[in-house]
Amino acid sequence: MNSWGQGLKTGNEGSSSPATAAQTDPALERFTARAILGKSIKYAAIGRVTLRNHFAYVTDFIVRSIFLIIIMYIFIQLWRVTYQGEGSSFIEGYSYEQIIWYILFAEALATAFPSLSTKVEEEVKNGDVGYKLTRPFSYIGFHYVGYVSEVMVRLLVNLGVGGILGCSLFGWPSFGWGWAGFLLMSVGSVTVNFLLNMGLALCAFWVEETRGLEFVYHKLLFTVGGMLMPLELFPGKLQEVCRWLPFQTVLYFPAKTAVRWSDVTWVPMLGVQMIWIVLLGTVVGLIYWRGSRKLNVNGG
Repeated sequence: MNSWGQGLKTGNEGSSSPATAAQTDPALERFTARAILGKSIKYAAIGRVTLRNHFAYVTDFIVRSIFLIIIMYIFIQLWRVTYQGEGSSFIEGYSYEQIIWYILFAEALATAFPSLSTKVEEEVKNGDVGYKLTRPFSYIGFHYVGYVSEVMVRLLVNLGVGGILGCSLFGWPSFGWGWAGFLLMSVGSVTVNFLLNMGLALCAFWVEETRGLEFVYHKLLFTVGGMLMPLELFPGKLQEVCRWLPFQTVLYFPAKTAVRWSDVTWVPMLGVQMIWIVLLGTVVGLIYWRGSRKLNVNGG
């Protein structure tokens, strides 16, 4: 009888474990949801502060807008002469109007990207990086939220200025869903560009100056990234090389999607952007891990 009672007691204890686990699951889920919500609120606050700070620099907006107009005036004259010299209305499927709008979109994005190397380099030099590494959020995530917020403000201003310039030359464009496609591609574009820049900026853990690396990257973005002209205008061999590089996802994808929406296959483009985001995110994570370990060893 005692053994039977002990067995019954043991069985009851064993059967009560799943019930106990089931009772704790909702609490665990609430804790996880609360933690995610808390982190989201933190990063949203970072984004709001960045936006508020950036709106204070009105002169910066004006100077950048004037620079964009000057650059576009040069490109307008250059491509007008080019099309006149070709004696054709289309070059590699692009009309003169499409080329100018393409460069407008590409320039609007390129001039909207702030410098990460300058920020991270200064943080490493003056020791602020050690303070930020101890904060209750990701160092890379902190810079990503601030970066995206700043790009949003700059891009809206650039699109406004560039749109007025383009409409004054050609009237309202018939892009169809191209505007939406541009915004969709811009999300991946900004993320890829951030990861490429952050990878270079984190080299400040080992070298004092990273702005030279950023300068070289910008020149690659201007050329093989498709800012100066669409990749279709490149020689065949160079086109093949460019399609294996991440630079095309930053400027070429969004600008082409905007002006030639009916001709693009945007789903594969998004897929290419996602692949590069995963690959570059992994590389940036490794660089950050190695750099933060070096900082801990050297700085204590």
